[in-house]
Amino acid sequence: MVKLGLWVPLEARPGKEQEVEQFLRDGLALAQQESGTAAWFALRLGPSMFGIFDAFADEAAREAHLAGKVAAELMARAPELFMGTPPIQKLEVLAAKLPA
Repeated sequence: MVKLGLWVPLEARPGKEQEVEQFLRDGLALAQQESGTAAWFALRLGPSMFGIFDAFADEAAREAHLAGKVAAELMARAPELFMGTPPIQKLEVLAAKLPA
Protein backbone atom coordinates (compact mmCIF):
# COMPACT_ATOMS: atom_id res chain seq x y z
CA MET A 1 0.00 0.00 0.00
CA VAL A 2 1.28 3.44 -0.86
CA LYS A 3 1.47 5.90 2.02
CA LEU A 4 3.68 8.71 0.75
CA GLY A 5 4.08 10.72 -2.40
CA LEU A 6 5.75 13.59 -4.16
CA TRP A 7 4.17 16.36 -6.22
CA VAL A 8 6.42 18.41 -8.50
CA PRO A 9 4.72 21.21 -10.45
CA LEU A 10 6.70 22.28 -13.51
CA GLU A 11 6.36 25.37 -15.67
CA ALA A 12 8.11 25.12 -19.03
CA ARG A 13 10.24 27.98 -20.25
CA PRO A 14 8.65 29.70 -23.26
CA GLY A 15 9.32 27.65 -26.38
CA LYS A 16 10.45 24.58 -24.39
CA GLU A 17 7.04 22.92 -24.01
CA GLN A 18 7.73 20.10 -26.49
CA GLU A 19 11.15 19.43 -24.96
CA VAL A 20 9.57 19.23 -21.49
CA GLU A 21 6.95 16.82 -22.78
CA GLN A 22 9.62 14.56 -24.31
CA PHE A 23 11.79 14.84 -21.18
CA LEU A 24 8.88 13.64 -19.06
CA ARG A 25 8.03 10.81 -21.47
CA ASP A 26 11.67 9.69 -21.37
CA GLY A 27 11.61 9.81 -17.56
CA LEU A 28 9.25 6.83 -17.46
CA ALA A 29 12.07 4.42 -18.36
CA LEU A 30 14.11 5.68 -15.40
CA ALA A 31 11.17 5.49 -13.00
CA GLN A 32 10.44 1.91 -14.10
CA GLN A 33 13.92 0.90 -12.88
CA GLU A 34 13.10 2.00 -9.32
CA SER A 35 11.65 -0.94 -7.40
CA GLY A 36 10.43 1.30 -4.57
CA THR A 37 8.45 3.66 -6.80
CA ALA A 38 4.94 2.18 -6.73
CA ALA A 39 3.42 4.74 -9.10
CA TRP A 40 4.89 7.48 -11.31
CA PHE A 41 2.90 9.91 -13.41
CA ALA A 42 4.07 12.64 -15.77
CA LEU A 43 1.23 15.09 -16.38
CA ARG A 44 0.38 17.98 -18.67
CA LEU A 45 -1.85 20.49 -16.91
CA GLY A 46 -1.98 23.16 -19.59
CA PRO A 47 -0.01 24.66 -22.48
CA SER A 48 3.12 25.29 -20.40
CA MET A 49 2.24 23.63 -17.08
CA PHE A 50 3.33 20.08 -16.29
CA GLY A 51 3.78 17.99 -13.19
CA ILE A 52 5.12 14.75 -11.76
CA PHE A 53 3.32 12.69 -9.14
CA ASP A 54 4.99 9.68 -7.50
CA ALA A 55 3.80 7.28 -4.80
CA PHE A 56 5.76 5.12 -2.35
CA ALA A 57 5.11 2.57 0.39
CA ASP A 58 7.54 4.15 2.85
CA GLU A 59 10.03 6.94 3.48
CA ALA A 60 13.02 4.82 2.47
CA ALA A 61 11.56 4.31 -1.02
CA ARG A 62 10.72 8.01 -1.33
CA GLU A 63 14.23 9.04 -0.29
CA ALA A 64 15.77 6.50 -2.69
CA HIS A 65 13.74 8.06 -5.50
CA LEU A 66 14.86 11.56 -4.52
CA ALA A 67 18.47 10.35 -4.63
CA GLY A 68 17.93 8.50 -7.92
CA LYS A 69 18.27 9.12 -11.64
CA VAL A 70 14.89 10.76 -12.24
CA ALA A 71 15.50 13.48 -9.64
CA ALA A 72 19.11 13.97 -10.74
CA GLU A 73 18.09 14.40 -14.37
CA LEU A 74 15.26 16.75 -13.39
CA MET A 75 17.60 19.05 -11.47
CA ALA A 76 20.32 18.86 -14.13
CA ARG A 77 17.90 19.97 -16.86
CA ALA A 78 15.88 22.41 -14.74
CA PRO A 79 17.75 25.62 -15.74
CA GLU A 80 17.30 24.81 -19.42
CA LEU A 81 13.69 23.60 -19.37
CA PHE A 82 11.81 25.16 -16.45
CA MET A 83 10.92 28.53 -15.00
CA GLY A 84 12.79 28.42 -11.70
CA THR A 85 13.83 25.42 -9.64
CA PRO A 86 11.07 22.81 -9.53
CA PRO A 87 9.55 22.66 -6.03
CA ILE A 88 9.44 19.09 -4.73
CA GLN A 89 6.53 18.78 -2.33
CA LYS A 90 6.29 15.79 0.00
CA LEU A 91 2.78 14.54 0.75
CA GLU A 92 0.85 11.77 2.44
CA VAL A 93 -1.40 9.48 0.40
CA LEU A 94 -4.68 9.03 2.28
CA ALA A 95 -6.24 6.51 -0.11
CA ALA A 96 -5.25 4.90 -3.39
CA LYS A 97 -6.38 2.33 -5.93
CA LEU A 98 -3.53 0.71 -7.82
CA PRO A 99 -3.32 -2.45 -9.91
CA ALA A 100 -2.51 -5.55 -7.88
